[in-house]
Amino acid sequence: MDHITSLYEEITQLHADVCSALADPKRILLIYTLAEKPRNVGELAQALTMNQPTVSRHLKLLRERGLVQAVRRGACVEYQLTDRRLVQALDLLRAVLHDRLNYRAQLAQADQIAKE
Repeated sequence: MDHITSLYEEITQLHADVCSALADPKRILLIYTLAEKPRNVGELAQALTMNQPTVSRHLKLLRERGLVQAVRRGACVEYQLTDRRLVQALDLLRAVLHDRLNYRAQLAQADQIAKE
């Protein structure tokens, strides 16, 4: 296997790892909440009405995948996004989903009209 193939496979695996990290709705909500401002676990739990162990577990995975980072602020640890483009990527996916839903709604409406 040459160097380029190996690099391509590594990038593909990283891509899959990021996508799997975003496969949970709670983690997506965490990303959007952290896009507003850095927060500690307690603040995130309160903002998202989740318990702290759940938030911590999801943050651990997001940290392992390099999507968020922990920054010590005195006695407190705050979490922040490592790259704001992640939110842009999520917004782009939401726009695609919105368009797909509109398309399906138009198909359903056309089907209903055809049956009348």
